[in-house]
Amino acid sequence: MNLLLHPGYFLNVANFVAIATNDVCWEVNDNYQKQSYRNRTYIAADTGKLMLNIPIKHIGKGATKQKYKDVKIDNDYPWQRQHWRTLETAYRTSAFFEFYEDEIRPLYSKKHLFLLDFNLETTACICDFLQLDMPILKTTTYEKTPTDRIDGRFLIQAKQKINFKQESYFQVFNDRNGFIENCSILDLLFNEGTNTLSYLQQHVIDRTNA
Repeated sequence: MNLLLHPGYFLNVANFVAIATNDVCWEVNDNYQKQSYRNRTYIAADTGKLMLNIPIKHIGKGATKQKYKDVKIDNDYPWQRQHWRTLETAYRTSAFFEFYEDEIRPLYSKKHLFLLDFNLETTACICDFLQLDMPILKTTTYEKTPTDRIDGRFLIQAKQKINFKQESYFQVFNDRNGFIENCSILDLLFNEGTNTLSYLQQHVIDRTNA
């Protein structure tokens, strides 16, 4: 049975544990919601846990809810340059940053119109690194309570606490901040490199959160 997940911006470790250990179907027919991993991700920087947020174009007041797949990125603000510079500052000294940067940098050098498309592209990039098949199955309608799929959509909520016991790994600023849990998959990738997939496969997600 497929696990239903939301695409997000360089999704966190918990989401990638779900991707690495399940057959996934992407939820692409839901309404956009604020304060989620749809347009934000967190990294372990020198100052501690740091959010990278993609600006979006908001619809006018009084308008109906907007579908996630219709949300456009606000490229009037140079967020791509800012995000890439922040990643360089945080991870330039990590063990594997140079190994992956040439494939990741292009994602920050071209303009993307729709948030959903960009998020799927970031996920495909990581799946390629991990030699995982990028999930291609997508929903055709929205179901509040899915009947033929396991509901893992709670994993997109940035404010929701999940039951996820994560083993620590070395982070660049461990000595300053201690281990910061459930960061962006980029944090794990830049620090663990080729060990990333086996690390993910050693973890499980408690689906009772749904």
